Amino acid sequence: MSQQCDLVDYEIIGQSMQVVEIELDPQEAIVAEAGAMNYYQQGIEFETKMGDGSDAEQGIFGKLWAAGKRKLTGESVFMTHFTNFGTGKARAAFAAPFPGSIVAMDMAELGGEILCQKDSFLCAARGTRIGIAFQKRLGAGFFGGEGFILQRLNGDGLAFVHAGGTVIRKELNNETLTVDTGCIVGFTKDIEYDIRLASGLKSMFFGGEGLFLAELKGSGTVWLQSLPFSRLADRIIAHAPSIGGADMGED
Repeated sequence: MSQQCDLVDYEIIGQSMQVVEIELDPQEAIVAEAGAMNYYQQGIEFETKMGDGSDAEQGIFGKLWAAGKRKLTGESVFMTHFTNFGTGKARAAFAAPFPGSIVAMDMAELGGEILCQKDSFLCAARGTRIGIAFQKRLGAGFFGGEGFILQRLNGDGLAFVHAGGTVIRKELNNETLTVDTGCIVGFTKDIEYDIRLASGLKSMFFGGEGLFLAELKGSGTVWLQSLPFSRLADRIIAHAPSIGGADMGED
């Protein structure tokens, strides 16, 4: 079976605030979230389009439907396509909007499908289908935070996602892993995802881990992040000085 996605090369640069530099042959392209680009070399041109371009024959209604689904995830309805129109190799670089790590995922080696948190997708080789996946269980929907609507990536090329802090890769073999809901980056299609209550009232209200935890079951690969952006933002807000009148000594 022939390769459906563009076959691109890449290099991940840096340690705690990483950049992925992707090398494109002539006529190859990468599809990225709006605003993720850092720089690109001569020969590359970019165009903002509605959709991921995975289906060249997709009509206007199909594009509107795909854009509407992306809107539900809180992402832009537009994506940026970077194509090398030059005669030689050229590179384009992309980075996450907050400190963390970038993970390269070879979709062909991972069963052709990945489910990931709605804001973790960074970019992918042209031909990757980028959609959404609704969780079947209502518990995951109402109490899982970002877990209700996940991004679904389909294809046989490279996709890149970003995560806060350190990335931990776990291989489950008919096992169950309990995780803070915000620490999930992504997982392969054979992993089941559900939400359960933290055990015991004291644990629920005073344990500091939240009321609900995620359970990942089955056999497959799971990627976790050590520092979800929501947790970092909460700490920053909690320690930020107030500019209200009371703190300024005003009556």
